[in-house]
Amino acid sequence: MAKNFPVNPKHPERICWGCDLYCPAKSLACGNGSERTMHPAEMFGEDWHVPGDWGLDAVITTDKVVDDFQSLHDDTLHVKS
Repeated sequence: MAKNFPVNPKHPERICWGCDLYCPAKSLACGNGSERTMHPAEMFGEDWHVPGDWGLDAVITTDKVVDDFQSLHDDTLHVKS
């Protein structure tokens, strides 16, 4: 079973977050590459876990059923609001 994942640890730079071992950054035991995996808070900020506007485009949906080899025309697509 996986360990609980801390949302905002005090010193995320001291640990490798690549697996459930949470090895010290200077002593990687799992062989998960040669560098430490960063915590999401280090890459995306302290609010990394909060849902919101992440700059993603709207999802395009259609009422038509299409097989894998048929393409849709632009006028049949609409954005779901």
